[in-house]
Amino acid sequence: MKKTLIRGRLLTFLAEPRAVDDHGSYVYEGDGALLVEDGVIVASGAYAEIAPDAGGAKTIDHRPHLLLPGFVDAHAHFPQMQVIASFGTELLDWLNTYTFPAETRFSDPAHAARIAGLYLDELASHGTTTAAVYCTVHPESAEALFAEAERRNMCMIAGKVMMDRNAPEALTDTAQTSYDDTKALIARWHGKGRLNYAITPRFAITSSPEQMEMAQALAAEHPDLHIQTHLSENHAEIAFSQELYPDCTDYTGIYEAYGLLGATSLFGHCIHLSEREADALSDSGSVAVFCPTSNLFLGSGLFDYQRYRRREKPLRIAAATDVGGGTNYSMLRTMDEGYKVIALKGEKLNPLASFWQITRGNAEALSLDTRIGTLEAGTDADLVVLDAHATPAMRLRMETVETLAEELFVLQTLGDDRAVVETYVAGGAVKSRL
Repeated sequence: MKKTLIRGRLLTFLAEPRAVDDHGSYVYEGDGALLVEDGVIVASGAYAEIAPDAGGAKTIDHRPHLLLPGFVDAHAHFPQMQVIASFGTELLDWLNTYTFPAETRFSDPAHAARIAGLYLDELASHGTTTAAVYCTVHPESAEALFAEAERRNMCMIAGKVMMDRNAPEALTDTAQTSYDDTKALIARWHGKGRLNYAITPRFAITSSPEQMEMAQALAAEHPDLHIQTHLSENHAEIAFSQELYPDCTDYTGIYEAYGLLGATSLFGHCIHLSEREADALSDSGSVAVFCPTSNLFLGSGLFDYQRYRRREKPLRIAAATDVGGGTNYSMLRTMDEGYKVIALKGEKLNPLASFWQITRGNAEALSLDTRIGTLEAGTDADLVVLDAHATPAMRLRMETVETLAEELFVLQTLGDDRAVVETYVAGGAVKSRL
């Protein structure tokens, strides 16, 4: 691949910004450039310093727009695209009324392939370059998503859900078939291109003890893999889970009993954790995934983001859309709603921290920060270009903006896919090709 010089205002994070004046937590170049070759950033810095060594590289000039690492979504369900905006239920009824019927269609490879392509199109439109994704129980759904992500050279985490009870017959496997199908998918897709497999027991309600043992066996056999599931989203879910596993101390204790906590374990929601549960997640290095639009839409509760971070044993936290309980594909919209959730808890999240969270912060939570989430040389060239003047309302507001932090807050509060000028995956422009 020929070298490409991408010019713009660069913003990348070194650490979590503790305040709007925490200038040491990020690098900002008012006229910056990235030199990209073979999908990798080979140089990053001021344009005046990078350009002389670009060796005749094609220049793409995005000034005056902001150039950041591509957004990372830590929890989503691609088969639920046609479930978004389904009215009037809470979690368990929502699953039975809307989600499970929609997911039965994914035994059809053609349907799975169509939705997989449309889902990855939406990610590109919204500036998201990596996501941790739940497929359905059908191996065909995982095959479709992995095949389409490989074709686009995307860095993705995904897995077929394991669920052998408390779901329609068309959506259940068995403990043994869930193990066999997962093993086959791992062998076929994990480590192929930029793909990562996640062992995915949907949640304790839909997995028998025998299936949880199979998930435990898979985790022991493949300790480098991610594990993703749901935890403590809804009071009724918590009560039902504990009825099904009466010998476990609490909901988190179910996953703990089967060895599923750890540094690559992603637990969606984690709204109603006890202190013991939070300690167990912290001690194991597990990740609590904040899904604000979903939690608000389904009336599940308010994730205590700031308390979890500053407790004596802080939690690792990621942020996510949770499409389709979540109501938008945009990480900008996600953090806008996240700001409101945190405000309802009596605190604020500064805009620099929001953008750290959906770039480097989420990459760290997914244990992928050596490859994505920054603009550092040697990392993959997954990028997003943002325009804070994208709409009339944004342009009007920007007339009074004086600082970078203010600009970011405008993007977060008023921005959506219209604010995404371009998305790059491994150095290739993808939004403009849609």
